[in-house]
Amino acid sequence: MENFVIEGGRELFGEVNISGAKNAAVAIIPAAILANDVVRIENIPQISDVQLIIEILDRMGAKVKLIKRDTIEIDSSNISYQSVPYELTSHFRASYYLIGAMLGRYKKAEVAMPGGCNFGVRPIDLHVKGFKMLGAEVDTIDGMVVANADKLVGASIYMDNVSVGATINVMLAAVLARGLTIIENAAKEPHIVDLANFLNSMGADVRGAGTDVIKIRGVEKMHGCTYSIIPDQIEAGTYMVAAAACGGDVLIKNVIPKHLESISAKLIESGAEIIEYDDAVRVTRFKPLNKCNVKTMPHPGFPTDMQPQMCVLLSVADGTSILSESVWDNRFQYVGQLLRMGANIQVDGSVAVIEGIPRLTGCEVSATDLRAGAALIIAGLVADGTTTVENIQYIDRGYEDVVAKFSTLGANIKRVEVPELSVVQSAG
Repeated sequence: MENFVIEGGRELFGEVNISGAKNAAVAIIPAAILANDVVRIENIPQISDVQLIIEILDRMGAKVKLIKRDTIEIDSSNISYQSVPYELTSHFRASYYLIGAMLGRYKKAEVAMPGGCNFGVRPIDLHVKGFKMLGAEVDTIDGMVVANADKLVGASIYMDNVSVGATINVMLAAVLARGLTIIENAAKEPHIVDLANFLNSMGADVRGAGTDVIKIRGVEKMHGCTYSIIPDQIEAGTYMVAAAACGGDVLIKNVIPKHLESISAKLIESGAEIIEYDDAVRVTRFKPLNKCNVKTMPHPGFPTDMQPQMCVLLSVADGTSILSESVWDNRFQYVGQLLRMGANIQVDGSVAVIEGIPRLTGCEVSATDLRAGAALIIAGLVADGTTTVENIQYIDRGYEDVVAKFSTLGANIKRVEVPELSVVQSAG
């Protein structure tokens, strides 16, 4: 078992390089199944979610070759159809993309219901609706999602709610279906566009990604390609918020500034200065933080995956801020950990009222999910004293080299091994 131990109270200075996008990688890697060929994928983040999806493809018979640290080749020409058990999906929510990819290639799929971060109800009813509209029969049997189709035929599919996961899954299933598929009220996140570009590089015909109407004309087969994943919008935003919360001057490199506009806008409103370059942003803050109100929205609104990090910043800003969550239910589970650090936050349903205080106080806290874990790192960085963050396996799911990257900026953060024996003894 490992923890992060953080000595807070330091401003951040320097440069940090952002890795490839987690949310793009976990969709693009299973999409390689559709090619029945060799695909080279570059700018892959070194995170546990990526390691899990690669392990699943390896078990299915794909030949996965490490070319260099952030580049792999996937040869799926000899891959064999098989069910994906719970042991491989239990810690990995995006494993449900295997349903769309396998349904597209084999016209059948059997995948255990996914795990991952535990907050709110995350049904896959919109995914199932999309698959059924394409001609598949879908059932849930003993915790397995089982989908079968004699053939897949294009259809007009309206998403009742904007869903990133359902949009991606329908895209994966539709690229090899007969005829035209139209997805209306589609999600518009950057990784949706990245997936569409990847699919098109393999010979698919996907148009309109990044708008609320995506049109997919099915093709007979797809081929190999070389593709580089976009930078991670949420990782970049996390370092941006950390720089603004701690104060200092940080250059965040290998980003697409347009993907960060909603985050930049709120940081500017909070008192930070943002300078955009072609592929970098500089965040500086040397004056007190201001209150501001934030509401999460589907892209291009403020990302729900940045909500916990922003909550930490607002907890040490002057005045009262209101943080509204409109995407996921029950995403304020982490607030109890911030209250342990002295934060003044009241949660009522999907709204948090945050009364800023001068400083947080370090203590032992526990990550409840991936982005909450990132928020607790930021909280430790701004707090007085020592903060110990437990359950860091959540953080490893989505952040590459988090200790090295923050240390480069002058933070005092260490990954510490905690002997299991001492945990048992202390419990007794």
